[in-house]
Amino acid sequence: MRLDDEEHAMLAGELGEPRRWGMEHMLQVGRFFDADDLVPVSQAHMMADTESLGEAGVVFVEQLAAHAAANRKVRIPMITDPRGIDFDHYRTLKQTDAMAALERRAITAFEALGILMTDTCINYQTIMPPVRGEHLAYGDTGVVIYCNSVLGAYSNFEGGPSALAAGLSGRTPRYGLHLDANRKATRRFRVMHEPKGLSDWGALGAIIGQRTGSYWDIPVIEGITTQPTSDDMKHMGAAMASFGSVALFHLVGYTPDAPDIDAVCNPATLTAQDVNEADFAAFFGSYGGRGDKIDIVVFSAPQLSIIEMRQLADLLNGRKVHADTTLLAVTSPQVAVDAERFGISQRIEAAGGLVLKGMCFYQSYAREMALANGWTRLLSNSAKLVNIIGGYGYKPSLASMEDCVESAVAGEIV
Repeated sequence: MRLDDEEHAMLAGELGEPRRWGMEHMLQVGRFFDADDLVPVSQAHMMADTESLGEAGVVFVEQLAAHAAANRKVRIPMITDPRGIDFDHYRTLKQTDAMAALERRAITAFEALGILMTDTCINYQTIMPPVRGEHLAYGDTGVVIYCNSVLGAYSNFEGGPSALAAGLSGRTPRYGLHLDANRKATRRFRVMHEPKGLSDWGALGAIIGQRTGSYWDIPVIEGITTQPTSDDMKHMGAAMASFGSVALFHLVGYTPDAPDIDAVCNPATLTAQDVNEADFAAFFGSYGGRGDKIDIVVFSAPQLSIIEMRQLADLLNGRKVHADTTLLAVTSPQVAVDAERFGISQRIEAAGGLVLKGMCFYQSYAREMALANGWTRLLSNSAKLVNIIGGYGYKPSLASMEDCVESAVAGEIV
């Protein structure tokens, strides 16, 4: 791989051991993907929850943070994905003091490296959204697909170590979606049934993700006639990435690289697959659960925007969550401050819900929480969450936000 003088200096350790490690890691990734060189990145976003890190991962980050302050700091703005602990509520969720202690150690080490503990997977809605053409090193799949698709930025899926290496070096290998040639559509879908709510948008993303099923394929989507919102795109992208490892989509007429179909592909050579109402019905029907006792209703993955928080508060207003059901509303620290200022969080909690900030449900020792609390049947309006959470021992069901609230009040899936 071609390196400039500054990159050679980092690799030689002239700018400190953390940067030398970062460069060496980036070179290993770049060689694997046949990258010709490295591209400077302006932001990094790291997934590094302590459930994934474990003791060994935390020790590794602590060792990097132990180097001299001038050499250990990240070189570009670097932020974090959701954590595994909300320190105000972890005992309520029956998480342990040992989990919280490991989390505190990780946070201390990250802060010593100069990382901003933003603890969010919706940074594109809250913190310095990237602009079109900006090269990034982002980790969370929902963040990557949104920023690539809706904002026209450039990022691959960066694993936790790669995002940290990018933060320390300011570089990432120039491969994949950093190259314009890899951003053209390779799959084409025609939507015949207009999505009507967030769970519908998530279902659409899941259906297209399942049919695409490859990081290296780029779907282009036609047929949407209703202006999507940021939250609509958020749920669709997060589900598409979760079900299909997709990192970029084009929505004709709405995303910046696809003002029309011809801008992203040759439609004469790319046959369209229809996504119709029966496909939506089959997707929702695959989860089932109607009439089952509901243990927990979770609004998470992605974290809720201020608009979603208010919608939830309005639906719960004057009502009470069933005594045998837990309702969790998970949002970012940035949104949580506004939600409290506007009285939104207070309304959710008055109904018996619990507002959690800076965490994500499935990154928060979900299996241990299930065992400790006796949770089995889970309901959510997030297609991404129901796709993931079965692996933690839950029986998931998918419904609209309205039906999730009705079920939470009734204590069973309605």
